[in-house]
Amino acid sequence: MLKIAFDPIYAHPLPEGHRFPMLKYELIPQQLLHEGLITEDSLFSPEPLNEETILLTHDKVYWEQLRNLSLLPKEQRRIGFPLTHQLVEREIRIAKGTIDGCHYAFENGIAFNVAGGTHHAGSNWGEGFCMLNDQAIAANYLLNKGLAQSILIIDLDVHQGNGTAEIFEQEPRVFTFSMHGDKNFPFRKERSDLDIPLADGVSDDEFLDLVYCTVPQLIAQQKPDFIFYLSGVDVLESDKLGKLSLTKEACKERDRFVLQQCKNAGVPVQVSMGGGYSPHIRDIVEAHCNTYRVAVDIFF
Repeated sequence: MLKIAFDPIYAHPLPEGHRFPMLKYELIPQQLLHEGLITEDSLFSPEPLNEETILLTHDKVYWEQLRNLSLLPKEQRRIGFPLTHQLVEREIRIAKGTIDGCHYAFENGIAFNVAGGTHHAGSNWGEGFCMLNDQAIAANYLLNKGLAQSILIIDLDVHQGNGTAEIFEQEPRVFTFSMHGDKNFPFRKERSDLDIPLADGVSDDEFLDLVYCTVPQLIAQQKPDFIFYLSGVDVLESDKLGKLSLTKEACKERDRFVLQQCKNAGVPVQVSMGGGYSPHIRDIVEAHCNTYRVAVDIFF
């Protein structure tokens, strides 16, 4: 059974002005249920994550300032909204959902977090609406528990996974790959193990050719025993922030190819949804739902 981390708190505690793109967290499960691709049993609600696991990834002082809502105003501005206890709880539940998803992926080959992809959070900073890095936390959890020895993170969101790159800069057991807009946020990039910067306006064929060439090669070279995939749909031509020119069909083919490579290699994969900022919510939801549709076709 396809398992998906979902909690209503993912959508509701956000400040005014940030709620529109977050509607997808409610609409994606509704659409999948409507289509009959999943049942209510597919959805699970994660508990808050414990501090011990958070501190495998994030600096203690940073975490305590986040938990106590005592970050400086400039640090809150870097995150993008003022802190609240609800927002912090949202982040720790998202991170726990990604960890829970790893366990389900070991059982079923794949699992999803309807939120997640908070890849701008570094070891001691939050940025770009990201406070805790869910996939980095989950990767360190797997390493700490001896559940994985070699991890590949495939980040195909339009923005560089700068926080993920910084967290694992000195960790040889985790290979970070980010393909992203060169002139897009964050404007100060970190160094992933492999970065592929894209010019503005890159369209379907060029983007997909890079995916076709790079992903199988990385899996063959790194021989991971677990893969994290960040499947942001802000690569769409309709996206307000993306600056690329992909169609929904190409975005779906991207996901189909990546997930098929994971299945072919017999490597479990956890998928976090990442960004999507098209003006029409239906375009965001449809593109994200395509990721689930191809997963069902490939794994179930």
